Amino acid sequence: MAKNILICDDAAFMRMMIKDILTKNGYNIVGEAENGLKAVEKYNETKPDLVMMDITMPEMDGIQALKKIKEGDANANIIMCSAMGQQAMVIESIQSGAKDFIVKPFQADRVLEAVKKAVG
Repeated sequence: MAKNILICDDAAFMRMMIKDILTKNGYNIVGEAENGLKAVEKYNETKPDLVMMDITMPEMDGIQALKKIKEGDANANIIMCSAMGQQAMVIESIQSGAKDFIVKPFQADRVLEAVKKAVG
């Protein structure tokens, strides 16, 4: 059965890139969010198997959204996405319960490797 994935990134282009990589490899995209607040809302609506979460977003950043989602669902699978040079944020997100992180610009094989590791 295809795994359901929620994509959260403030850049439509990035969401499209991730969506493209995942759908081509048999994953099901259940929603997209352009900020942390919407990410939490959509998570609660769709209960996806996995969330791809950008760190830097308006309204609520990815780390706050990660913490909020984990509060409501301790078993949530979340992979953080960040640009280079956000080492401290990456460490904080892993400590807050993220399963993995991938660095932008994305490489399809790295995205798929992280997703497989998180949800099989």
